[in-house]
Amino acid sequence: MPTPPFPVGCCGFPKRRAVYYQHLPAVEVQQTFYRPPRLETAQRWRHEAPPDFVFTLKAWQLITHPPSSPTYRKANLRVDDPQAYGFFRPTRQVFEAWERTRAIAQALRAEAVLFQSPPSFRPTDENIANMQRFFSHIERGPFLLAWEPRGEWTREQAVALCQALDLALALDPFEQEPPEGVPRYYRMHGQALGRGRYRYHYRYSDDELDRLVALTQARPPRFLFFNNSAMWEDARRFLARWAAATASTKAGAA
Repeated sequence: MPTPPFPVGCCGFPKRRAVYYQHLPAVEVQQTFYRPPRLETAQRWRHEAPPDFVFTLKAWQLITHPPSSPTYRKANLRVDDPQAYGFFRPTRQVFEAWERTRAIAQALRAEAVLFQSPPSFRPTDENIANMQRFFSHIERGPFLLAWEPRGEWTREQAVALCQALDLALALDPFEQEPPEGVPRYYRMHGQALGRGRYRYHYRYSDDELDRLVALTQARPPRFLFFNNSAMWEDARRFLARWAAATASTKAGAA
């Protein structure tokens, strides 16, 4: 069966890992955003996965989100100095959070690390300067680094910053036109409602998946992950429809 030239999977494991590995070729680890697992846990995940299985992961929220974020409470995180965390601030605490993230990425032999900034991270001079300092000072490792802006960032602002900082742009191609000039990392969050809002409890229709197939065949992304309530079913349905469309195109050209 034809397969896409890019990894496809879910944001997180919606099924037991042993079952997941049998059906999908990639996963974007979510646990690392809330509270990174022990290094031994990441090493075990890598060992139990097939050799060609692709891991990416979401960077720890201490880098991107301030302590006022409800995700800190969800992870039961308490910090010493609230002003030293989040928004890519060039502080000891943020750089240490990156080193923890990077160690997990190395243990997983991950191919990419995703930084998702919250809507409160606006396109101000201070925030842009923070990103510039952060990405120019960290040890990147061999990973593709991707940024998913939320909120007020325009497509032009996001693309320009990704080009300047050598980042992939993470986006939903149904919400905004996929850009040229930067690597693309697709995240399908459910029904797009505009301005970075989505209906998470959503199942993509066959027509929508066929549209996504056409988009990815014309302009392949580096990664494609589903992050909606039906992500397990939708990721596998996408792969089946991609294979069928590819086989039909080849048959027609023969």
